[in-house]
Amino acid sequence: MYSEDDLNTAIEQKIFTQNAVDEFRQAISNIKNSPSVDEENFRLVNGFNDIFVVIAICLLLFSSIYVLKPVNDSLASFSFVALSWILSEFFVLKRKMSLPAIVLLIAFVGGIFSATLSFFKGTSEPAMVTAAALATVGAYTHWLRFKVPITVAAGTVALIGTLVSVILSVFPDAKEWILALVAICGIGSFFLAMYWDSADLTRTTRKADVAFWLHLISAPLIIHPLFSMLGVLEGDQSIINMAGVIVLYIIMSLISIAIDRRAFMVSSLAYVLYALTTILKNYGDVDYSFAVTGVFMGALLLLLSAFWQVTRRRVVSWLPVGLTKYVPNVVN
Repeated sequence: MYSEDDLNTAIEQKIFTQNAVDEFRQAISNIKNSPSVDEENFRLVNGFNDIFVVIAICLLLFSSIYVLKPVNDSLASFSFVALSWILSEFFVLKRKMSLPAIVLLIAFVGGIFSATLSFFKGTSEPAMVTAAALATVGAYTHWLRFKVPITVAAGTVALIGTLVSVILSVFPDAKEWILALVAICGIGSFFLAMYWDSADLTRTTRKADVAFWLHLISAPLIIHPLFSMLGVLEGDQSIINMAGVIVLYIIMSLISIAIDRRAFMVSSLAYVLYALTTILKNYGDVDYSFAVTGVFMGALLLLLSAFWQVTRRRVVSWLPVGLTKYVPNVVN
């Protein structure tokens, strides 16, 4: 299995010419009846060896914690972080393994967060601020060394955690505004994703992978606070609120189609499934409401996938001309 990065490397090493690779990509698009830019490719698993290595990595990392925990909690957490970095030197830099790279990145950043908290008694506000800040620095350092696409998304989440922790620490009464702040951070994450996306509209480089992960985190950061503000997650199941959920999802779906990112739509799917199920249960008296919702949404998403290019052509035509240069071209 060869990725876009592999093809770009072959061009850089003059194994293939740029024209030959472009013709190859076009031929594959014609065979699949779908442009490569619409496929939303990103590297996750190269083969079963990736899964094999991840199992071994998890065994080693988590076992090291239990071996050293009786000696010292902080030492156990530090060993977890150190091993994550050392393993990345081989499996990420030398072997270029995708799934282990993702797992080791999450282990490294999460390990820094956990190790920092272990130096404090309890999860106080200063502890959360320090842990989140160091996790952000760790993600940035990891990016400089390994350039794993998911790192930017992980660093963004850590940075948002730092910002929220600082605000709560300085302004304890600001808890009422946290949802609004998270939504604003989610919108910021979306624009950051669009920055990376617009730098690679053909989606043939690592920049597109970075944008993919940013879109994946930005949707729930935006939609969860909005649904919470509607009271849906707190049990307010009025027809108006449920309708609001559906309208929000339609808007998210239109944005997803316009920017050609299914990840942005899928990451907020759980909320609309909940809303539709609740409507059927409360107002339709349907005992198997979730099954009915699943059939409806499944069929709708399959239809959308089948007619993605046609739908996208219509949605993009609604955009102002100035915005079309930031989204992939529509294939006629």
